[in-house]
Amino acid sequence: MSEQESTKHTIMALVENKPGVLNRVASLFRRRNFNVDSLTVGRTHRPGVSRMTIVVDSQRADVRKIANNLYKLVNVIDVKILSDKPHVSRDLALIKVRTNNADSRNAVTTICERYPARIVDIGTEVAILEITAQEDVVEEMINQLQPIGIVEMIRTGIVAMGRGVRIHDTEYESPLSAIGSHKNGYHV
Repeated sequence: MSEQESTKHTIMALVENKPGVLNRVASLFRRRNFNVDSLTVGRTHRPGVSRMTIVVDSQRADVRKIANNLYKLVNVIDVKILSDKPHVSRDLALIKVRTNNADSRNAVTTICERYPARIVDIGTEVAILEITAQEDVVEEMINQLQPIGIVEMIRTGIVAMGRGVRIHDTEYESPLSAIGSHKNGYHV
């Protein structure tokens, strides 16, 4: 593990899928002057529950303090610090690179073969590459592509999940989904 990676911590928060939740989390980080390296939010398999994966720099803030502050927010169901447990993390990047000659096309193909990447679109001037891997692997590939000429790039941010039976789930049921599951007073 590199020195840069060791300073990053991953926090997972289960939150109600309601308007304003992301704003409350962002406001907390702004008020407390915590720096966010990556923040992703997505739905879970439970209706009304979303999951946030937040990567922070621990040299600028105490990860436990951040987790405690998150847990106090309205609409936050549960918070876990994942970085001190075995976990799998992934970052997705779409990278548009110049491929306006045979040399650049060959170089892009060679780089994609060395990484968990693939060409998803290619034209006469540019190609779009997709890579899904650990953050350091994505960074390494980006560095390899720099000399060819990156034209545009977008990254999703880190998503992470505990390995094995380390499950971050909840029995929480959104009041709206509970209403939809009852019919004539009986649970369906």
